[in-house]
Amino acid sequence: MSAGPGTPGEALPGGATERRAPRSRHRGDRSFGAALALSVLGAVLPGTAFLAAGRRVLGAVTLGVFVLLVGAAVWLATGGRRAAVRAAVDTDRLLWIIGGIALVALLWAVVVVGGYRMLLPRPAPRRQHVIGALVVTLLVAAVVAPAVLVGRLAATQRDFIAEVFDDDGRSATVEDVPDPFGDKERVNVLLLGGDGGEGREGVRTDTVIVASIATETGATTLFSLPRNLEDLPFPADSPLAAIYPEGFESGSESESLLNAVYRNGPADHPDVLGPTDDPGADFLKLGVGEALGLDIDYFVLVNLDGFSRLVDALGGITVDVNYYVPVGGDPGTGALPDAYIAPGPDQKMDGATALAFARGRFRLTDYDRMDRQRCTIDAIIDAADPVVLLRSYQDLAATTQDIVSTDIPRSALDDFVDLGFLVKDAGVRSVVFDPALIDPAYPDYGLMRQIVQQSIAPVDAPTEAPADVSSPSPSQSETTAPPAPPAGPAADVADACAYDPVRAQEALAQGEPPTRGG
Repeated sequence: MSAGPGTPGEALPGGATERRAPRSRHRGDRSFGAALALSVLGAVLPGTAFLAAGRRVLGAVTLGVFVLLVGAAVWLATGGRRAAVRAAVDTDRLLWIIGGIALVALLWAVVVVGGYRMLLPRPAPRRQHVIGALVVTLLVAAVVAPAVLVGRLAATQRDFIAEVFDDDGRSATVEDVPDPFGDKERVNVLLLGGDGGEGREGVRTDTVIVASIATETGATTLFSLPRNLEDLPFPADSPLAAIYPEGFESGSESESLLNAVYRNGPADHPDVLGPTDDPGADFLKLGVGEALGLDIDYFVLVNLDGFSRLVDALGGITVDVNYYVPVGGDPGTGALPDAYIAPGPDQKMDGATALAFARGRFRLTDYDRMDRQRCTIDAIIDAADPVVLLRSYQDLAATTQDIVSTDIPRSALDDFVDLGFLVKDAGVRSVVFDPALIDPAYPDYGLMRQIVQQSIAPVDAPTEAPADVSSPSPSQSETTAPPAPPAGPAADVADACAYDPVRAQEALAQGEPPTRGG
């Protein structure tokens, strides 16, 4: 629309200039409905309301900043997921994120209000002011509410990281070094499932698994040890070697098994390892490391109740079931299970069902349970997509601070994030030390170390036993299998946990076993 002659803005013949209409005239030409519509658009695409009001520079800058923020968010959700997860485990960065979210939400709200005020026709009747104020309030709430949710999630995450991962924690087996991974070829983490709870005295670690992870590739081998393993050895340079020269012993045979070390070792010999926040875990790290010929770097202990919550926080897991798995039941007294998990492929399980699947052993062996436990771990890895973790972590963090313990320091979390992405892309293999490999009552630890070295060796590397591996004694040779073939006994977890239709159909044909209610 051209301005009339005599107003500044455009040159006229003879050197005169033409005036542009003041901005207020544009306001008057715009209807109230159009102002509201443009305000809504300005809330969705910040800066567009300023552009519509004639504030081109302010609008362009605001819109440009918004586009950059959206681009950064898209990158973090796709190619930059690793950076996002690294930020999510860093308490300092999380504090900056919380402040940044609050600032962006405040500025966004200012942009919404400012854009509406620039667009509102003048003069406007009271009714339009009331309607406009209501619309703007709703737009501001729509902008602030997600920011509040994300900020609360970041704050909860920060509290959880600070509570569980402690750089100042005391440990007898973790070195205080600036670079926890250093030049290590492998990181070995002891995974413990604690069976403590109501009616139980102390914690028994019925699940003992070592995850040995190659730092360059993420290739992971899980070593599952039977709960009834006897005579757990300790390193010669450890004070525990002098206390237990023939392996761990704590009175009766049942109190000297592997699953009793965590509870009984520190109770029998308190403070033997010096200052430490979790002496039971240090006992097991030293003993299991010596048994397998590995240096155990860290441990993670999850109580069974926490395992169930973890699965629920992930939205459940999917596993294949090849035979009836009992829910409950007491092998000691013969009390029947409450129910059974029926065979079938791709079964989606919530936390309680997954816990029963991993734990059930009525009329089954410990080795059956060990197989299912490693399959459950593999299913958790599959379900633990970083985006899912971030979305569900508020529920997870709020409920598991008291049932998850570890000696992994916060300074190592960045490295573990990188390693976690590699693990998801690499294969996970497993070794179960069942009777086909060792007799838990008379374990040949020399053979176990040899099996471990064969299993973690690169495929194209020679698989000779280490020089310090002892030969089995005649008595042990009678109760153990011969050394594993050069390829090692490790099996791909995906193959070992795959659905077996023949076995499943055989189990279904036999019918469901009896239950308490049957």
